[in-house]
Amino acid sequence: MNQTDKITGREALVRSLISEGVNTIFGYPGGAVIPIFDILYDHRDKINHILVRHEQGAAHAAQGYARASGKTGVALVTSGPGATNTITGIADAMLDSTPIIVITGQVTTNLLGSDAFQEADVVGITQPICKWAYQIRRAEDIGWAVSRAFYIASTGRPGPVVLDITKDSQNGLTEYEYKKTTFIRSYDPYPDLVKKDIKLAAEMINEAKKPFALVGQGVILSGAEKELKKFLEKADIPSAATALGLSALPTDDPLHTGMLGMHGNIGPNMNTNECDVLIAIGMRFDDRVTGDLNTYAKQAKVIHFDIDRAEMDKNVRADVKVLGDAKATLKAVTALLKKNQHTAWRDSFKTHHKKEYDVVIKNELYPTSGQLKMGEVINKVSQATGNKAVLVTDVGQHQMMAVRYFKFTQSRSVVTSGGLGTMGFGLPAAIGAKYGVPDRTVCLFVGDGGLQMTIQELGTIMQYNIGVKIIVLNNNFLGMVRQWQELFFDERYSETHMKNPDFTMIARAYGIATRKVEDRNDLDESITEMLNHDGAYLLEVMVETKGMVYPMVPAGKSITEIILGNGK
Repeated sequence: MNQTDKITGREALVRSLISEGVNTIFGYPGGAVIPIFDILYDHRDKINHILVRHEQGAAHAAQGYARASGKTGVALVTSGPGATNTITGIADAMLDSTPIIVITGQVTTNLLGSDAFQEADVVGITQPICKWAYQIRRAEDIGWAVSRAFYIASTGRPGPVVLDITKDSQNGLTEYEYKKTTFIRSYDPYPDLVKKDIKLAAEMINEAKKPFALVGQGVILSGAEKELKKFLEKADIPSAATALGLSALPTDDPLHTGMLGMHGNIGPNMNTNECDVLIAIGMRFDDRVTGDLNTYAKQAKVIHFDIDRAEMDKNVRADVKVLGDAKATLKAVTALLKKNQHTAWRDSFKTHHKKEYDVVIKNELYPTSGQLKMGEVINKVSQATGNKAVLVTDVGQHQMMAVRYFKFTQSRSVVTSGGLGTMGFGLPAAIGAKYGVPDRTVCLFVGDGGLQMTIQELGTIMQYNIGVKIIVLNNNFLGMVRQWQELFFDERYSETHMKNPDFTMIARAYGIATRKVEDRNDLDESITEMLNHDGAYLLEVMVETKGMVYPMVPAGKSITEIILGNGK
């Protein structure tokens, strides 16, 4: 190949992305990536670039795209502040095992380390919060690095990868041949199944009188929903889900008993400390699920299915560790299970649910007077979509209400910030989710606080006419912090009351259809109007000022020390 047959590094980058099936990128241009954006201009028929309004929005949109679609999301930003603005999204993706590639521009190689204009040590900053961070300094390394990045981000336990590309490598010339990565020495994304552990797990489940399965997002990430259902049905095992594991089973599945954790359902929390075999599948025993580890499931033998060896025995010691991809491990264990029945054990969850319904749920979903409640709004929106929508949330009280009361009929229907709890996640993530699954209804629930953290992304919705349905649950408070202040800080509401703008006026300024609801009698009609509207819609609902999310397990307490209301 002679010099004239070579291509530029920026061309190699775009061709590599196309080879990986990328058709959507979320980004924001700047000096160090102008060459890449210039070449994207020539590939507009193959790659759709979505101009966000802030680089944090690009990272969160890539997350929403990945979570809803099952593909790897891509963000493209410039050097310095452009790169550092993506840090929150990268950290969020790492904790929630979301496959994204963040491509950052960088100053030319000869200026590295000189504190040049808009220079930041992107690799040094991001290495602790991603699966792999790599700086590309030569055009000939671009194809190799992109191929490696997609393989690392999407295999094993998924996660974010950062590629920092110097400006001279974008402009340099290189011979080009793209080879997809299928193997990296020292990186073992799919461990071989250990037959002894498979056999031990099956024997323990076969002998169990009160087996209980905890379903995490790992089931969804591995595409193991059918394998999970067969596993549970064969041995008649009741299950509950983490917030990110919701929708692995339909909400109305007979073996789904609800959600685990701090604001989870009473039955799953109480019976965690009653079961004799606890089966964790693709979940990491987060502190918001376990509460006080000193009192967590001490009576039970624990079986832990996970693809990440680092999660084994990290928080909860397992009697049997089943390492591997959930799709493969569940299938292998199911083959060794006996057909079983645990009717009385399953019925015990129903007893707890009845108590929760009478004390908490009925009042939250079906109030007859007083201010509108978050739960009733969420329930009505879910019902109006036939429980088929993708739920996206920001972080706070509305988030916990949404994962409690929104219902699901298919997988990959929950997009929320779990491990990092990022306020501002919701709006850009909803944009990404809509691009990931354009044929599905995407409903974003967001609080008045979180919306204002990334409210500029309404401009992205305006520019591209993105049909997300935004439900602002406005209580004029930072509601979750206020709830903690009420319960644990003697109602000293320090800096949690918010004086808010008129969100409907802001929506109109962005050309987004909108309506404000304060009266319960107008709620059904407004939801119908929102869902029937062709395009984006912002529905602001004024909800009770001091609403509470119950049940609640106080932080650091045993999961059986549940508050049901009024501090009791």
